[in-house]
Amino acid sequence: MDSEKLHHFKEILLTELRRHARLVVAEQATAIDAAGDGAKESADLSLHDLLEDLTVKRGEQESQMVADIDQALLRIEEGSYGICARCNQAIDERRLEALPTARYDATCQAAIEDAKGNSARPTL
Repeated sequence: MDSEKLHHFKEILLTELRRHARLVVAEQATAIDAAGDGAKESADLSLHDLLEDLTVKRGEQESQMVADIDQALLRIEEGSYGICARCNQAIDERRLEALPTARYDATCQAAIEDAKGNSARPTL
């Protein structure tokens, strides 16, 4: 991949990194605020617990996205960005546009998901 395209993907990744980092901070603030709320009734406590669980889950997802973006930026620096980690073939640029953190080409990603049982095929 040429340096102009690498720069393009790096800019996309840095923009996404800033966005997800802000979301992580916002989710942490929401969790802190929720922890300070004084729920008094059983229904309030149940709703409070549910919202707290959802906030934690969302924060974990955002933190994982930040980690994935950091790894993609590291691959740019190492010179391995855009190369499938499984078969060492180039990842299609359309895939990288859709998912800039992609580590695998579409064929290898499908094989990995099939091996994990995440196939999109209907089951009987």
